[in-house]
Parts: sequence; structure tokens; C-alpha cells
Amino acid sequence: MDKRVEKISNILDANKAEAIEVFDLKGKDYFVDYVVIASSLGQRHTEALLDHLKKGLKPEEEFLHVDESSDWIVADLGDILIHIMTPEFRVKYDMESFLAELGKAQ
Repeated sequence: MDKRVEKISNILDANKAEAIEVFDLKGKDYFVDYVVIASSLGQRHTEALLDHLKKGLKPEEEFLHVDESSDWIVADLGDILIHIMTPEFRVKYDMESFLAELGKAQ
């Protein structure tokens, strides 16, 4: 696994994110190389996980854009997207199915 993605996963894991999944989409028809998805324990935890990532990844990573709501945060690092969602939103949007299929495409 890419060292940057591994560091992201480790920060999320150390701060109690759940069900962390990494999708390697290099060479696939998608606009980033990696997508990281993690579940938070709730709305406040979602925001806290983003703060932990920002602190833990400085100064190596630049957050190009962050879309925030209380249930779902998307952080764009250019070639890596990080989705942090409450469990309810993760089930509702089921991004894993889409990304897994995309990952299989030739």
C-alpha cells in the first residue's frame, strides 16, 4: 500500500475510526488513485477525525478541498480522496459497492 495512504489509515485507526477501507484505483477510469472510506462513531467524531488528519498529515499533505457536513466529510488531497461518514450515511450511500466494481474494471 502507498505510504501516504497507510499513514492516513493509521491516523484514522488510532483515533477510533471504524471499518477503514482503501480502494486502489490507479489505472482505472477514476479521477483519483486512492479512496479511503472510514466510519465515525457519530457527528462530532466525524469532525474530530478530520482534525486529527489535518494535524497528523501536516506539512506533507495539502488539503485541496474539504466538503463538510455533520454526517459526511470528504477531503481531497489531489490523488487521494478521504470519506469519513457516520454509519447511517455509509450504509445509505454504499460507496464501497461502486468503488469495488470500478476497481475490478480493466
